[in-house]
Amino acid sequence: MRSLDLDAVQAFVMVADHGSFTRAADALGATQSGISLRLKRLEDRLGARLCERTPRLVRLTPQGEAFLPRARRLLEAQDDAIAVVSAPPLRLVLGISDHVAGPELPGLLARVAGQGPGLALEVRLDLSQDLLVDYDAGLLDAVIVRRDAGRRDGEALFRDEFGWFASTGWHHRPGDPLPLVTRAARCGVRTVALRALDTAGIAWA
Repeated sequence: MRSLDLDAVQAFVMVADHGSFTRAADALGATQSGISLRLKRLEDRLGARLCERTPRLVRLTPQGEAFLPRARRLLEAQDDAIAVVSAPPLRLVLGISDHVAGPELPGLLARVAGQGPGLALEVRLDLSQDLLVDYDAGLLDAVIVRRDAGRRDGEALFRDEFGWFASTGWHHRPGDPLPLVTRAARCGVRTVALRALDTAGIAWA
């Protein structure tokens, strides 16, 4: 299997682009003799003449014309290979409201993580309002939160319906405060629930 000197391949491409050994040497920061040596080494390796020099310009031979697009792809492949290993790893910091987290979450996160090789996924579960503060501060790349009426940015993923739940066999006695179990005082769902009770004039405890 023949291996090619990529510096020599680059020299050939530059000569083809500039039509001159001198201008190719200037573009690469090399000497004209150095470019000539690289090209000769490439031609010897391929066993074919790639360029014909005339007093005024450099012309590609039929073999050179055929090799040129492949030489470009070879250099592009080299650049891609270098970029893959030298680029910093992709990192996505995702904030998810604890109200959204459910049995579907592991599968969803697996799909997100599979979107790109080497993607590092960091997930934070918290209250929607705290996640939005950190998102606005640039600490989170994206958030999935419960959106109140006061905010209009973002994209609606689904509509969440609220409901009231009680243990089997429980009956509310009229006049008694409604015994309420909720999350912490800063929870947005708790705020919505208490507002609904206050609006309806229902006492709660």
